[in-house]
Amino acid sequence: MEACIFCQIASGEVPATVVYRDQTVVAFRDLNPRAPCHVLLIPRAHIGSLVELGAEQEALAGHIVRIASQVASAEGVAETGFRLVANTGPDAGQSVDHLHFHLLGGRRLGWPPG
Repeated sequence: MEACIFCQIASGEVPATVVYRDQTVVAFRDLNPRAPCHVLLIPRAHIGSLVELGAEQEALAGHIVRIASQVASAEGVAETGFRLVANTGPDAGQSVDHLHFHLLGGRRLGWPPG
Protein backbone atom coordinates (compact mmCIF):
# COMPACT_ATOMS: atom_id res chain seq x y z
CA MET A 1 0.00 0.00 0.00
CA GLU A 2 1.94 2.99 -1.31
CA ALA A 3 -0.12 5.64 0.49
CA CYS A 4 0.23 4.01 3.91
CA ILE A 5 2.74 5.94 6.02
CA PHE A 6 3.46 2.88 8.19
CA CYS A 7 4.16 0.74 5.12
CA GLN A 8 6.60 3.44 3.99
CA ILE A 9 8.28 3.47 7.40
CA ALA A 10 8.50 -0.35 7.39
CA SER A 11 10.16 -0.31 3.95
CA GLY A 12 12.57 2.47 4.90
CA GLU A 13 11.12 4.97 2.41
CA VAL A 14 10.13 7.32 5.26
CA PRO A 15 12.62 7.87 8.07
CA ALA A 16 11.79 7.01 11.66
CA THR A 17 13.71 6.46 14.86
CA VAL A 18 13.70 2.67 14.76
CA VAL A 19 14.38 0.82 18.01
CA TYR A 20 13.79 -2.70 16.67
CA ARG A 21 13.49 -4.28 13.24
CA ASP A 22 13.25 -7.84 11.97
CA GLN A 23 11.71 -9.61 8.97
CA THR A 24 8.13 -9.15 10.19
CA VAL A 25 8.04 -6.27 12.73
CA VAL A 26 9.33 -2.72 12.99
CA ALA A 27 9.27 -0.71 16.25
CA PHE A 28 9.89 3.03 16.21
CA ARG A 29 9.42 6.09 18.41
CA ASP A 30 6.10 7.92 18.10
CA LEU A 31 6.47 11.44 16.68
CA ASN A 32 3.86 12.74 19.15
CA PRO A 33 4.70 10.84 22.36
CA ARG A 34 2.07 10.55 25.10
CA ALA A 35 4.52 9.16 27.65
CA PRO A 36 8.30 9.28 28.18
CA CYS A 37 8.45 5.92 26.40
CA HIS A 38 6.10 5.78 23.41
CA VAL A 39 7.05 3.25 20.78
CA LEU A 40 4.87 1.99 17.92
CA LEU A 41 5.14 -1.64 16.85
CA ILE A 42 3.88 -2.49 13.37
CA PRO A 43 3.87 -5.55 11.16
CA ARG A 44 5.79 -5.03 7.92
CA ALA A 45 2.83 -6.54 6.04
CA HIS A 46 -0.12 -4.20 5.63
CA ILE A 47 -2.95 -5.28 7.92
CA GLY A 48 -5.57 -2.60 8.50
CA SER A 49 -6.40 -3.33 12.13
CA LEU A 50 -6.97 -6.10 14.67
CA VAL A 51 -10.28 -6.80 12.93
CA GLU A 52 -8.36 -7.89 9.82
CA LEU A 53 -6.13 -10.35 11.68
CA GLY A 54 -6.89 -13.89 10.64
CA ALA A 55 -5.81 -17.27 11.92
CA GLU A 56 -2.89 -17.16 9.49
CA GLN A 57 -1.49 -14.14 11.38
CA GLU A 58 -1.73 -15.73 14.83
CA ALA A 59 2.03 -16.27 15.02
CA LEU A 60 2.64 -12.69 13.90
CA ALA A 61 0.39 -11.31 16.67
CA GLY A 62 2.25 -13.37 19.27
CA HIS A 63 5.58 -12.24 17.86
CA ILE A 64 4.59 -8.57 18.13
CA VAL A 65 3.61 -9.03 21.79
CA ARG A 66 6.90 -10.81 22.55
CA ILE A 67 8.88 -8.06 20.80
CA ALA A 68 6.92 -5.43 22.76
CA SER A 69 8.16 -7.05 25.96
CA GLN A 70 11.75 -7.00 24.67
CA VAL A 71 11.45 -3.34 23.64
CA ALA A 72 9.97 -2.47 27.06
CA SER A 73 13.02 -4.06 28.69
CA ALA A 74 15.41 -2.24 26.37
CA GLU A 75 13.62 1.06 27.03
CA GLY A 76 13.83 0.54 30.81
CA VAL A 77 10.08 0.38 31.49
CA ALA A 78 9.55 -3.36 31.96
CA GLU A 79 10.30 -3.27 35.69
CA THR A 80 8.03 -0.34 36.56
CA GLY A 81 5.28 -1.21 34.08
CA PHE A 82 4.06 -0.40 30.63
CA ARG A 83 0.89 -0.50 28.57
CA LEU A 84 0.44 -2.11 25.16
CA VAL A 85 -2.54 -0.71 23.25
CA ALA A 86 -4.01 -1.36 19.81
CA ASN A 87 -6.66 1.21 18.95
CA THR A 88 -9.09 -0.35 16.48
CA GLY A 89 -11.40 1.81 14.42
CA PRO A 90 -12.26 5.51 14.53
CA ASP A 91 -14.20 5.40 17.82
CA ALA A 92 -11.12 3.97 19.54
CA GLY A 93 -8.87 6.64 18.03
CA GLN A 94 -7.10 4.63 15.32
CA SER A 95 -5.60 7.34 13.11
CA VAL A 96 -3.53 5.21 10.70
CA ASP A 97 -5.21 2.29 8.95
CA HIS A 98 -2.31 -0.09 9.55
CA LEU A 99 -2.28 -2.38 12.57
CA HIS A 100 -0.06 -0.86 15.23
CA PHE A 101 0.50 -1.23 18.93
CA HIS A 102 1.43 1.65 21.23
CA LEU A 103 3.97 0.74 23.91
CA LEU A 104 3.63 3.36 26.64
CA GLY A 105 5.62 3.67 29.84
CA GLY A 106 7.99 5.74 31.88
CA ARG A 107 5.27 7.40 33.98
CA ARG A 108 2.20 6.40 35.96
CA LEU A 109 -0.60 5.68 33.48
CA GLY A 110 -4.15 6.45 34.57
CA TRP A 111 -7.14 4.09 34.40
CA PRO A 112 -9.54 4.11 32.74
CA PRO A 113 -7.50 5.27 29.75
CA GLY A 114 -10.10 7.29 27.89
